[in-house]
Amino acid sequence: MTMGEMSGAQQLAAAGSGLFFAVGLFTGVWKWRHMLDSVTHLAPPYVDIAHRSALFYSFAGLLVWHFAGWSVWPGWLNLVAVALLIGFFATAIVTYIVLGIANRTDNQFKERRFTTTTGTWLLAAGEIVGFLLLLGGTLAGL
Repeated sequence: MTMGEMSGAQQLAAAGSGLFFAVGLFTGVWKWRHMLDSVTHLAPPYVDIAHRSALFYSFAGLLVWHFAGWSVWPGWLNLVAVALLIGFFATAIVTYIVLGIANRTDNQFKERRFTTTTGTWLLAAGEIVGFLLLLGGTLAGL
């Protein structure tokens, strides 16, 4: 299947998945450099988390791609669902990269602010609603 044959939702999922995998590869090099230079041979926590989450979300994007293709809901609704998922996946990865660049070695949730309270609720709700929409569209087509 070419990109032109995919729905807009599938195109977004495929593009997000590919970008996340590329970020996972680059953050892997970043992590490796830290491991070489560190006395403990460990990367800072958020560098490690950025690397792992980018790889994780790249494969989650492939799952989203399949569900977007199976869903019988209208294209616009599938696109909204995928946009919620890919958008919040990207937000999480960028947050971890920023924390890694700042060399935060402490848990970000020790400080109460938007990203650790309302932002996290929005992220969880957006990801859950986005996937439930796609899952519902898939199940409705069975």
